[in-house]
Amino acid sequence: MKALFLNCTLKDGDTTSHTEGLIRDILPHFDALQVDSEIVRIVDYNIAFGVTEDEGDGDEWPQIFEKVKGADIVVIGTPLWLGEKSSVATQVVERLYGGSGLTNKSGQAIYYNKVGGVVVTGNEDGAKHACAGILYALSHIGFTVPPNVDTYWVGEAGPGDSYIDAGRENAFTKSHGKTMAYNLVHFARMLRAHPIPAEGNTME
Repeated sequence: MKALFLNCTLKDGDTTSHTEGLIRDILPHFDALQVDSEIVRIVDYNIAFGVTEDEGDGDEWPQIFEKVKGADIVVIGTPLWLGEKSSVATQVVERLYGGSGLTNKSGQAIYYNKVGGVVVTGNEDGAKHACAGILYALSHIGFTVPPNVDTYWVGEAGPGDSYIDAGRENAFTKSHGKTMAYNLVHFARMLRAHPIPAEGNTME
């Protein structure tokens, strides 16, 4: 079983990403459940704007899209800016939407029988708003969204430390991270054993 984390930080390369810090704090739960995990930092790729699975002309989204297709669990991680998910997270949702017309072998949307979750960090408000938008988008294009599959950390209002600098010790965040991991894996295993029947939900 495979879990793919799409880190939608605005920071490229080896620059510290607090969103990735929270993702990495969750990974041990997936390891304990014998799930292979991979983190992809989106800004390290040349991702074109658009709503197809391949925009051509050097677009590197198809490389990531292959990873999405091979994953049982897809988690979008985003920082908050002005109370909103990052522009990169919006672009990822748009590109995922661009592949939603493709089908699996049962004729369903290609994201059927995959599960989705979200991780958010920021030192300002907006975490639940970002989670709501991302989880709705995943559900709308075919992902299954189990209960309690969002985890987030936000600091005090105004300028201040971000997740890693603040010590990574918030009990609420840790608890939700564990719940998210277990619920995602439970539902992914359930859907692998008992896929959603194709009756009534094929793409015609």
